[in-house]
Amino acid sequence: MIIDEVLDPEVPCGYSLDDNSTLSLIQLARRGIAFQVFHRFARSVSLTMQEWSSFLHVSERTLQRYSKENRPFAPDQSEKILEIALLYKKGIAVFGSREKFDHWLTAKNIALGGMEPKNLLDSSLGIHLVSDELSRIEQGVLA
Repeated sequence: MIIDEVLDPEVPCGYSLDDNSTLSLIQLARRGIAFQVFHRFARSVSLTMQEWSSFLHVSERTLQRYSKENRPFAPDQSEKILEIALLYKKGIAVFGSREKFDHWLTAKNIALGGMEPKNLLDSSLGIHLVSDELSRIEQGVLA
């Protein structure tokens, strides 16, 4: 199932999706990701619930309520979760391990205006900017 491949950063499925996989993810985002599914992914990466609340533009209290009710996320929040999951897959592929990618996410990056890449994950444009930087690193193009 594609959701399991995407939301488990250690399962290699490639970070370049074909059209059918992308359409499946769009449908999944539209239905909404259940909190339980999100939580399994969130525990596997080094992002705190406080950071997730910032990325998803909800309060920590709202995340707690979603947890208690196993409520699905809204489509825009589900899409953001999937984008970050795909970014993690790409980062792990580029750096060779989750730990190295996590370190890179928290290091100030000249190519990103001196910001930590993690601080850009609250917007889709920021996620794409970080993904583009990973592509440059992968190709050997340094800032």
